[in-house]
Amino acid sequence: MTTQVTLPLWLFLLILLFAAVTMASHFLFPSVRWFFRRRAEKIVARLNERLERPIQPFKLARRYDLIQRLIYDPDVTEAVVTHAHENNLREDVAFEKARDYAREIVPAFSASAYFGFAIRASRWLSNALYRVDVGDIDHDAIGAIDKDATVIFVMNHRSNMDYVLVTYLAARRSALSYAVGEWARVWPLSGLIRAMGAYFIRRKSRNALYRKVLEKYVHMATRGGVAQAIFPEGGLSLDGSVKPPKVGLVKYIAEGADLRARDVVFVPVAINYDRVLEDTILIDADRRGERRFRAGVLSAFRYALVLFWNRLTGRFQRFGYTAVRFGLPLSLRAEERLARRPEALGDEILARIESAIPIPPVPLLSLILLARGPMDRSALEAAFGAVKATHAQAIVLPDGDPGKGAAYAIERLRTRGLVTETEGRIAPSEDARPILRYYANSVRHLLPDFALAE
Repeated sequence: MTTQVTLPLWLFLLILLFAAVTMASHFLFPSVRWFFRRRAEKIVARLNERLERPIQPFKLARRYDLIQRLIYDPDVTEAVVTHAHENNLREDVAFEKARDYAREIVPAFSASAYFGFAIRASRWLSNALYRVDVGDIDHDAIGAIDKDATVIFVMNHRSNMDYVLVTYLAARRSALSYAVGEWARVWPLSGLIRAMGAYFIRRKSRNALYRKVLEKYVHMATRGGVAQAIFPEGGLSLDGSVKPPKVGLVKYIAEGADLRARDVVFVPVAINYDRVLEDTILIDADRRGERRFRAGVLSAFRYALVLFWNRLTGRFQRFGYTAVRFGLPLSLRAEERLARRPEALGDEILARIESAIPIPPVPLLSLILLARGPMDRSALEAAFGAVKATHAQAIVLPDGDPGKGAAYAIERLRTRGLVTETEGRIAPSEDARPILRYYANSVRHLLPDFALAE
């Protein structure tokens, strides 16, 4: 027992390495995980005391457990077998493909990341870039929602700022789980977004196995009471108007709801902007007739750096107003007939969003100029006043003053070179009509008196 053993140095170091790995995996790592999980539970407990809708246990479950539960769902298993048969694959290979899809979809929610970083960042960014105007909330309608219901925020999609803005506005209500598209599956952005509780979707995928995995995850989240945020249009609006719904996610939510156990309530959120950050990119894509954007993550990062530098040097001016209005909530339990008709449900949701669209100064001025032609300031002020008289809840004006609203919008458009003032008359600049039409389209359905020629 006391005999000395001589070992080569490399073998001794290898033994030490294996011992260190064993020590870490069996004692150190579990202790560290336990410490951080206990800390996370305390954070969530404190958050739930102030949130209107506490974070549901489903959202806090370990990601590994959710993935296992998802891939062993009987419907997913049946889809695996079908996929293997149709594609001449072994079933274990098809099963691994389903596991890959599950790993791609399932989020890794972190309460610390969401409430410690995302909320603060979204609040700062929203107010740094825009003057945020939130209309009066119907507290009676919101308060009538069952506290145990699954709440789905449904929004029109104007800009990627929509995610930031709604995260900020919903900060006191709950932690939202967004359905985000392929644009966010870029490292390191994907890890951060997944930590915010978002789940990734391939909007154009026709793979039956992928769609089944996505469908079952949405079913699980809906039955688990997770507050979600989705864009029924399925993508950014290329021409500024609200588009017909793509009912895929809406259908999954309605089919996955167990209304006897938990109601599902859709809350329409209508968003509009004086300036959409991506407006020229979207207009270009619309002109070409394809949803391929000539901009990437690197160009967006460079643009963000320019904005940050301008702010540091005092040359930055905010992009005008962004306005948010809430529509009438739709309870599936109260409208159970719509739960069985996803197309009708999608149409009803979009109609409620459209009716709640706010009217910021720039879209209103764009519509007036395109419909009526060059006008002097007094005529524009009168037009703004007439819209205020009929749409007081929707219109956004500095200090509620139509004159200030008209002047504000003129200055915003003149700064961008989109309007000119000649002999006291305001007129669209040459080649400015596509951009003005993009903004006018966002409110034209609310103001039929200002009809635009197609």
